[in-house]
Amino acid sequence: MTPIHDQSYRRYEGSRNPPGRGWVVVMRQGLKAMTDRRFFLIVLIAGWIPFIVRAVQIYAVTASSALARYAPVDAAMFQHFLHYQGIFVFFVTIYVGSGLIANDRRANALQIYLARPLHRTEYIAGKLLVLIVYLALVTLVPGLLLVLVQVLLSGSIDFLRHNSFVVPAIVLASTLEIVVCAVTMLALSSLSKSSRFAGILYTGAIFFTDAVFGVLGVITGSTRVAWTSITANIDQVTDLIFRQPLTYDTPALVSFLVLAGLVVLSISVLERRVRGVEIVQ
Repeated sequence: MTPIHDQSYRRYEGSRNPPGRGWVVVMRQGLKAMTDRRFFLIVLIAGWIPFIVRAVQIYAVTASSALARYAPVDAAMFQHFLHYQGIFVFFVTIYVGSGLIANDRRANALQIYLARPLHRTEYIAGKLLVLIVYLALVTLVPGLLLVLVQVLLSGSIDFLRHNSFVVPAIVLASTLEIVVCAVTMLALSSLSKSSRFAGILYTGAIFFTDAVFGVLGVITGSTRVAWTSITANIDQVTDLIFRQPLTYDTPALVSFLVLAGLVVLSISVLERRVRGVEIVQ
């Protein structure tokens, strides 16, 4: 009898990926999954409308210096641009991040992911980079392109010569907001098997802390309690980065420490929740 298939030993002839590159696969699949959603693409496009508005402002000021008194192109303009991008950061964070880990937990896919030669850190990094990339598309990328638009329309680098801190400020402020929102959302996504519930948790965290700040502000008659609000802390540190007057009375260092503590707490949650075997307590 002739065997149907020869199962004798043969050398593996496929390609071998170097160890430590599993996060690339996780990130690539996550990015592709989001680009297939039409509604998400609409949200991303909408996130570039403020960029167009600011680009028109730069063009108008360049064409007529008289308009500079009413709509100046300075560091404050770039700071305001990033501030108002916060609404798009909020929607992108929820739409992209709420299901990054929750959906895998619902499908019991964590056991499959981590049973392969994929370290837990690589899995988290891949998921985190999916959200970071899309958040950068509505903060860091348009912010830097606005600087480029200003240079091209003015035909000189005088603006950068007199405001050399603007580009580093855009990078630092965008990175701060992206990291805080992305890590927090990913941690909340790891707490549930429902992406909808994870999104509700994130929405609740943002609006609840804002409400606490509002109530305490009325009671104390001061904005020194702004550290209780996640968004207020981001705005406070962003003001400092752009060398603008602080919006609230809370010291910027306190706001930064609160945000750093939130990131550390989120990383701790991810360390406990992302495991190959579900631990029942």
